[in-house]
Amino acid sequence: MADAAVRSKKPATSKRTPAGGAPTAPHTAAEASEARIDLDRVTDMLLGTWADTRREAREMIKDPAFWRVDGLSMDEHRERVLSQMHLLVDNGGVHRAFPAEYGGAADNGANIAGFTELVAADPSLQIKAGVQWGLFGSAVLQLGTKEHHDKWLPGIMSLEIPGAFAMTETGHGSDVAAIGTTATYDAATEEFVIHTPFRGAWKDYLGNAALHGIAATVFAQLITDGVNHGVHCFYVPLRDENGDFLPGIGGQDDGLKGGLNGIDNGRLHFDHVRVPRTNLLNKYGDVAPDGTYSSHISSPGRRFFTMLGTLVQGRVSLDGAASWASAIALDIAITYANQRRQFDSGAGSDEVVLLDYGKHQRRLLTRLATTYASIFAHDEFLQKFDAVFSGQADTDEDREDLETLAAALKPLSTWHALDTLQEAREACGGAGFLFENRLVGLRSDLDIYVTFEGDNNVLLQLVGKRLLSDFGKQFKGKDAKALAAYALGHTAGKVFHGAGLRQLGQTVTDFGSTARAIERGLRADQQHELLAGRVQQMVTDVATRLRPASGLSPADAAALFNANQSELIEAARAHGELLQWEAFTDAVNAVEHAGTKHVLTWLRDLFGLGLIEKHLAWYLINGRLSSQRAGAVSSYIDRLCLRLRPHAQDLVDAFGYAPEHLRAPIASGAEQARQDEARDYYRVLAESGGAPISEKVANKR
Repeated sequence: MADAAVRSKKPATSKRTPAGGAPTAPHTAAEASEARIDLDRVTDMLLGTWADTRREAREMIKDPAFWRVDGLSMDEHRERVLSQMHLLVDNGGVHRAFPAEYGGAADNGANIAGFTELVAADPSLQIKAGVQWGLFGSAVLQLGTKEHHDKWLPGIMSLEIPGAFAMTETGHGSDVAAIGTTATYDAATEEFVIHTPFRGAWKDYLGNAALHGIAATVFAQLITDGVNHGVHCFYVPLRDENGDFLPGIGGQDDGLKGGLNGIDNGRLHFDHVRVPRTNLLNKYGDVAPDGTYSSHISSPGRRFFTMLGTLVQGRVSLDGAASWASAIALDIAITYANQRRQFDSGAGSDEVVLLDYGKHQRRLLTRLATTYASIFAHDEFLQKFDAVFSGQADTDEDREDLETLAAALKPLSTWHALDTLQEAREACGGAGFLFENRLVGLRSDLDIYVTFEGDNNVLLQLVGKRLLSDFGKQFKGKDAKALAAYALGHTAGKVFHGAGLRQLGQTVTDFGSTARAIERGLRADQQHELLAGRVQQMVTDVATRLRPASGLSPADAAALFNANQSELIEAARAHGELLQWEAFTDAVNAVEHAGTKHVLTWLRDLFGLGLIEKHLAWYLINGRLSSQRAGAVSSYIDRLCLRLRPHAQDLVDAFGYAPEHLRAPIASGAEQARQDEARDYYRVLAESGGAPISEKVANKR
């Protein structure tokens, strides 16, 4: 059962707007005489595999000491977040991923689940904690060996060693393999010499670098005996006990940013800084005292991606935090929309509740459906992450799948969060623009999430390449005849099905009601067929266009790939959307409670049809939908919104947020109180007989 202390306690929604031109949708499931969702069950579903950890974290951040305080200066905000970091340590909220022998719990899934909940307190706290324990600490844990763990992990865990994760450079962000910082081994002294040879090689945008960090995990090109062995990670002390940079180290404060100003981001540079040979985090590559390099992974490329793959948890946590930030935004906006009234019906009745307007349903309920899909997909993603990092399923294939999932889902959830926060802000009008109602602050703070841990488009390109690789494996060893037969079959299929009529049975149903045709022909199986078919055809089309690349010069092959880059990224995005739809469907199929299953099926259909509508031009151009059915998709989405409207408050209440988590006055019941006061005023005035009459009425007398 959901913790009653965590469940949101909002006032009942307002009564149904009277007829007379006003919208007629019931405001609640009870008014609609429909079975309501099992709120506790849906909350459990959304909180996912590590629901108890999420509840524990949510209970912790009810303490106002963890909350963002609006109006602080940058310096004040930074100091507040640092103090909150110490509170996290005191509450045992950051050690779940570390080994038990150092006081941790060795529970990677629970660690991410608890960590993502910090977004409800202050995203600056979430990200600074992520830098300290999820990046800096994780680099030592995942890339180092027991010698490094014994030496540094206790201090990292206790915050005695605040640190920076120095990977990104001013001149190279997502392209880590091309970073300019070097670590050249000096066998005479058994030291590595860390150096940034030019301005673009400065480490940049680093949390904890401007003020608080006393050490950093620095990524640099490892050079020994005149050979560059690629990017490796080194533990480098930064500051002395007085907080001053050590000799050879310099830096700058990044200053005020577009958001997350509770984090002391900065840049670092190194002028032939020497660190002991043993400061190389040498799990995947080592240098002997005489300078001999060794690694159990012979391929430099595979070694590089293995090292970076151990740090994938940053993308996992951003995916989760973005999904739950979207939930916060919709909880605020839908609660407000269920109470705020604007414009009368034209028949002298009460003003209309915002959520009764079709456009308002469209702008919020469609995003609610996507948020549910994103949260369900995140939990499956988190299960995969935990299986890999716990060793339960840690093959090369498992790690490759995990990295592909991370690169597919993190872009979708972070883009969705920005879109949802902006739409929620606009849907709340001027009240949404007030900082006290959280939406503008969250929007600013989450802006950089689309860039953190890899630019979203770069990540999707990685997914696209994996899709092409898997596509190519289908034909490995096949002769030209088999390939020709495949090409013929693919083309013939498109011609034979025309607009996909036979595939979806449209030849019959489209002669009847278009609404009935949509219901019969675009339910779960057909939605999946359309979404999966889009991915398959897009990958096939790109692969076909890229096939001549093997016979071209490197420059011409690169130009051919570049010409198809946008289509490849779009195919990868479609793949991510399919993964979300499948996760949502798996969740729906696991529900036994009839009312819950009914409502969540509508919500899943709203998500699926929303994706089809978004890409409707593609489906028409490629003959996957008839024009009649395509034209009916949008109208059916409107019908689904109307069906879901009575359940909207239940669906956001199921996120399980308490008032201490939302902290938005417009979602506190204050708006309902204002509306009730105004309606009582006009009712009493009308009953008194002293109410003035309008000029229009007076002129008719």
